[in-house]
Amino acid sequence: MDPITIVAAVVALGAGYGYSNYNTKKKLGSAEEEAKKELEKAKKDASKLVNEAKEEAIKLADETRKEDQKRRNEIKEVEKRLLDRETALDKKLDELDKRAEKLRTAESEVEDLKNEIRDIRLKQQDKLEKIAKLTKTEAADKLMSMTERDIKEDLKGLVNKLQTEAKDNAEELASTYIVQAMERMASEVTAERTITALKLTDEEMKGRIIGKEGRNIQSIQKATGVDIMVDDTPGMVVLSSFDPIRREIAKRTMEMLMKDGRIHPGRIEEVVEKAQKEVHKDVMRAGEDAAREVGIVGIPKEVLQLLGELKYRTSYGQNVLKHSTEMAHMAGILAEQLGANVKTAKYAALIHDMGKALTHKMEGKHHHISGEMARKYGVPEEVAQAAEQHHDDVEATTTEAVIIRVVDAISAARPGARNISAENFAERMKDLENTALSFEGVEKAYAISAGREVRIFVKPTSVDDLGAIKLARDVATKIESTMQYPGTIKVNVIRETRAIEFAK
Repeated sequence: MDPITIVAAVVALGAGYGYSNYNTKKKLGSAEEEAKKELEKAKKDASKLVNEAKEEAIKLADETRKEDQKRRNEIKEVEKRLLDRETALDKKLDELDKRAEKLRTAESEVEDLKNEIRDIRLKQQDKLEKIAKLTKTEAADKLMSMTERDIKEDLKGLVNKLQTEAKDNAEELASTYIVQAMERMASEVTAERTITALKLTDEEMKGRIIGKEGRNIQSIQKATGVDIMVDDTPGMVVLSSFDPIRREIAKRTMEMLMKDGRIHPGRIEEVVEKAQKEVHKDVMRAGEDAAREVGIVGIPKEVLQLLGELKYRTSYGQNVLKHSTEMAHMAGILAEQLGANVKTAKYAALIHDMGKALTHKMEGKHHHISGEMARKYGVPEEVAQAAEQHHDDVEATTTEAVIIRVVDAISAARPGARNISAENFAERMKDLENTALSFEGVEKAYAISAGREVRIFVKPTSVDDLGAIKLARDVATKIESTMQYPGTIKVNVIRETRAIEFAK
């Protein structure tokens, strides 16, 4: 082989080895650097994970401490409640022990009293047998009669004492409250009446009202439902109807027709329709004014309409709407004094007689109709109940219902509130006396104080003191159930025994 070739081969082999060695070292350096980087990154990731683990551990430790503290607090609270209950039970047991001791003492005292009474009875029986030579049975009967008489006298004294105390306290409080209410509610005492007669301008107007062959007057009667009489009273037109609203519509119709002068069937229908609208507006306005006057808001429109119709109704000459508003004012005053619900009392007093606006259309007593209508149109139940219970045939179950009864009697009985004829007054006085005389043992009866009191004299041999008390209650009950009267009537039973002797 050529030496040059060999040298070249050796040089090439050395160069290749050197290049390979250099390349290997370069790769080893890069790998080492990469390894260092990876190691550094792994160290950072590990440190981050360690920190996160530490934070999580700290967080879990805090939550565990809080939960542990919460449970400890709950356990302490439960222990405290148990201790409190244990203390309360101990107190109750002590009280029960004391009560049991008192009961045992009382039972012992009662037993001692029984034994003492038994000994006294035996001694009395022995004495009666010895003195009166009675048998044991006769002595026992005698002793029972004596005991009954003694108990009867004690009961009589107790009843009189309780009645006197109740009367003194009740009359004083009732008088104070009622006088305060009446002083603060000073309304007019004149009685309003519904106008049913109109004065004619002249005799020609009478003929125009009648019309040809009576067509005009027949048209008016048909449109208004009111009987019209033009010949009964000179210079007057009399309107007759059981319904005051119809009378008012007919009155306004006649006034407008006479003022206008045009009277014929077509015109009559127009005027009647106009009068009906006017009366309806007046009715609603009257109801709203009454509610506003007594300070009640939120009354249904249907109730306001029924309330307004009371403006044209009277009871014994007393205007029913004014009677209702007057009652509402007094009911509010009394309710405030007695601690009752003022709004309920005033509301019930205002609507208590609205059933009178429907008594000619519905069957039943007016206070039942008032309660029924109040419930129908959404009035609160306590108000409807108090309004319905203002008469004695329905038991008063609330303080407000009793207040309505009281102020109803006050408003009806005040001077000038109602008008009654002398014949009716005399008849009522006679009925009052006859009611009292219908009971056995009554000797005389007199109605006095304008019918506010009836004095009854009884036979002392027929009626004893307890019987007199019972008779007064029975007479009062019969008067309430059989007679109609405003206010209250005092029943005074008098029993007197006279012993007369002459010294000669």
